[in-house]
Amino acid sequence: MAMTDQDTAGTIDKPGRGRPRAFCRETALRKAMETFWALGYEGASMAELTRAMGVGSPSLYAAFGSKDALFREACRLYERESSGAMIAAIEDPATAREGIEGYLMTTADGLSAPGHPPGCMIVLAAVSAHGACEAAREELKGRRTAVVAMLERRLARGVASGELPKGLDIAAIAAFYVTVQQGMSIQAVDGASTETLRGVARGAMAAWDGLVGAGAAPD
Repeated sequence: MAMTDQDTAGTIDKPGRGRPRAFCRETALRKAMETFWALGYEGASMAELTRAMGVGSPSLYAAFGSKDALFREACRLYERESSGAMIAAIEDPATAREGIEGYLMTTADGLSAPGHPPGCMIVLAAVSAHGACEAAREELKGRRTAVVAMLERRLARGVASGELPKGLDIAAIAAFYVTVQQGMSIQAVDGASTETLRGVARGAMAAWDGLVGAGAAPD
């Protein structure tokens, strides 16, 4: 089935008997994102997706190409909408410690916020997208490792400014805090409240001095 023309507002004609019915591609994509987020790649069947998006299978395939392509586009939409606050929380504070704490607290506030499924869609995809194509899995892996790299750069700035000691094992500390964040995502899916997740974040930050001291190379 050929893809129909899309107008500047993102509305796609949905073929049918009589007058064609249009649907908004952006709205449909958002519904797909929420479905993948809540159910995972494998749990989101085509029946679930078409029901949530309000389109038939032929229209879905015409507009998005395949389930894999729809999933990848949904993940990109999720990242566009969620990454800004996280980046600002890491980059804007004056110290690396405040940046890492901001990363965890922003995560805690977002993972259990009302109005959307719990958890981080990109993190949850690590355990729910085994059925996706390799390209989709690699793209998602790249997005997760990009967060590790972002924390490493922020820690490196702390070393360069003199806030943190030279010889610090930046990779280990970044991996530790990303692991905490990913665990918080699973806890959110299991029903953890924002305050519970903030408590986890505070506990992780209580380990900061020990990590920074233990991770520094001896003089």
